[in-house]
Amino acid sequence: MKTLTIQLPDNVDEKYVKMQLAAHLFDKGMMSSGQAADMVGITKREFIETVGQFGVSIFAETADDLDKIKEETPRNLIILK
Repeated sequence: MKTLTIQLPDNVDEKYVKMQLAAHLFDKGMMSSGQAADMVGITKREFIETVGQFGVSIFAETADDLDKIKEETPRNLIILK
């Protein structure tokens, strides 16, 4: 992997910025979930559980796709959780 050095103001959360970048690269298919997790310094499981908070699905669907599916799902369908 390459190394990138960025100077951030003290009030910026470094881990948050790393997670944003990793989520973006993962979403664009430029990085695997394992590589993204390594970049952030977290486990692969933690990355997978967290990346949704950054608007990225671990599946191929976008948030808009999921909203459309939700709208098209019959109201009487029982969804098990």
